[in-house]
Amino acid sequence: MRVLLTTWGSRGDVEPLAGLAVGLRELGAEARVCAPPDKEFAALLARAGVPLVPLGPAVRSVVAGTKPPTAEDAFRLAPQLVAARFETLMAAAEGCDALLATGLMPAGARDVAEKLGLPYVLACFHTLGLPSRRFPPGRRPGTPSPRSETDNRVLWEQDAQRVNALYGDALNSHRAALGLPPVDNVRDHVLTGRPWLAADPTLCPSQGMTDLDLVRTGAWILPDDRPLPEELEAFLDVGQPPVYVGFGSMAAHAPDDIARAVTEAVRARGRRLVLARGWADLAPIDDSDDCFVVGEVNQQALFRRVAAVVHHGGAGTTTTAALSGAPQVVVPRIADQPYWARRVAELGIGAAHEGTTPTPGSLSSALATALSPQARTRARSVAGAIRTDGARVAAKLLLDTIAGKEPPHVSV
Repeated sequence: MRVLLTTWGSRGDVEPLAGLAVGLRELGAEARVCAPPDKEFAALLARAGVPLVPLGPAVRSVVAGTKPPTAEDAFRLAPQLVAARFETLMAAAEGCDALLATGLMPAGARDVAEKLGLPYVLACFHTLGLPSRRFPPGRRPGTPSPRSETDNRVLWEQDAQRVNALYGDALNSHRAALGLPPVDNVRDHVLTGRPWLAADPTLCPSQGMTDLDLVRTGAWILPDDRPLPEELEAFLDVGQPPVYVGFGSMAAHAPDDIARAVTEAVRARGRRLVLARGWADLAPIDDSDDCFVVGEVNQQALFRRVAAVVHHGGAGTTTTAALSGAPQVVVPRIADQPYWARRVAELGIGAAHEGTTPTPGSLSSALATALSPQARTRARSVAGAIRTDGARVAAKLLLDTIAGKEPPHVSV
């Protein structure tokens, strides 16, 4: 049995698919993964024993320029990704029994599955993009809603119109070429009426959060048994546990002085620092021996050894830190990151940084909360509630779906 998994987005969109692929393999099934051709994603999938089928442009080429992507960039990228999905997925799906899509609005994936007669699943890692009467939609390129509009139902209808403006023409053009009828609501077509939520229920409770009928699986975690580098082990063994600071791909557009700000903030708390280079290639600000710089590293092992984790608030990093029992400081910038920052604060396992740009003072203040005995105790308590079987749950559901069984409401 073979399943095609596809995404386009950051590492936080790719790594869960690697975890799911491992879960499928453990149940005797094979997975193919179509994802952006960034070299770090290829290496990540290779570590999981899954070859990468390149899909679309490299994410780094889109987001790591001198300036953040604009709305105009989004309107150029959307039809490009639609075309890439029709071309790449149609070939990659040969011999597959189902197609699962996630990441940036995967318009085109369901349509390929429809043409080939395959079961299709849309998975998400949070509920923020799912229509809801409880909260408004997030920001999306296109015509903004009037500030005077407060009815969430109307706001979500306008969100659907923005998705149509981004993807509709390209999607329906490719559908017509395959002899498929047009779609009038791209967003709801992609989401289906029953998307799968691959998020931990403690970190991301979903009761009443969307009008759709969710299938909960738990987070898809890729096990990592790589040893830490010897030099890092030696650094960790000396003195108090350090503070980890890393912003992943979000560092690409961080302020020029971000390394200085975080270093001074950590030092103000009397702690040493493990600094992740990220996509901005952050570097030490001086020759002091209290800062150790890391590139790609086993975060699951590292986070168990640090006093706190300062990060951008991606779903994957938030879950990994929570599972490790390390208190967190989340410095959110875009998309779902403010949500994860809020949840960390609500659970008492760390602090949500005020604003998107940390200063030595603001980050030091947030670290005071995260480094408190109360946060450490609470973080260790919550760590015991984080589920680690989400990928296996989802793999089993996928195989059941292929067999024609309707996914039950899974309690995780």
